[in-house]
Amino acid sequence: MATSELAATYAALILADEGIEITADKIVALTNAANVELEPIWATLLAKALEGRDVKELLLNVGAGGGGPAVGGAPAAGGAAASADAPAEEKVEEKKEEAKEESDDDMGFGLFD
Repeated sequence: MATSELAATYAALILADEGIEITADKIVALTNAANVELEPIWATLLAKALEGRDVKELLLNVGAGGGGPAVGGAPAAGGAAASADAPAEEKVEEKKEEAKEESDDDMGFGLFD
């Protein structure tokens, strides 16, 4: 990652940490204060990408992924939720087993044929 990109990211983090709205002008001002040249287009793109988002929340959920609940995770509401999720997990495992059955060996050719 280039120095200017890092500087813009750090500037956005500084603004978020201080509770200041993240704008392209403020990102450019912070990078200029750090003696880093940043093209205004990059500051604008970063500001638009972070517009309306809680940067602190994004940082807290970095490793959380996005799609759905983690398989095998702890139930959120206790035992009742775990029993409701159990059939769905079994269906996922069954689908994985079916996919394994459709290997190259079933087609009549393999690595050592």
